[in-house]
Amino acid sequence: MWLLLSAAGLAMADGGPSSRDTAALDAGDRLYRQYCASCHGIEGEGQPNWERQNARGELPAPPHGPEGHTWKHSDAMLYRIVAEGWRDPWNRTERLTMPAFEDVLTPAEIRTVINHLKTLWTPEQRRHQASESEGSPYPADRRR
Repeated sequence: MWLLLSAAGLAMADGGPSSRDTAALDAGDRLYRQYCASCHGIEGEGQPNWERQNARGELPAPPHGPEGHTWKHSDAMLYRIVAEGWRDPWNRTERLTMPAFEDVLTPAEIRTVINHLKTLWTPEQRRHQASESEGSPYPADRRR
């Protein structure tokens, strides 16, 4: 357990809880398992053939680890995708293949889930994502 939290804490050096913030790291993992893992996999591995359209003409849920592309997006974009849902522009259908969670998760919980995803990336990917987020951070929490 210590090794996992230590690695996760190092992963969070940019824009997330420190390695001593085990409650936030645990909360992110719990929220991810509850709301995201059914599509994106318990370890963030995504669905099989995620880069090819399925029979419906939709791209399956991508992985969130190093092999995916989540790390290429800013905090603001990731927040928007989780909050508002997402329809990949390459999909042939019009439905949101990533459901919106803004009525299910609080803004703080959305940020906690995204911070959990950051623990799945390489140090280089975390640095790239932090750079992308400099001009595009999480939105201000308007709920009180």
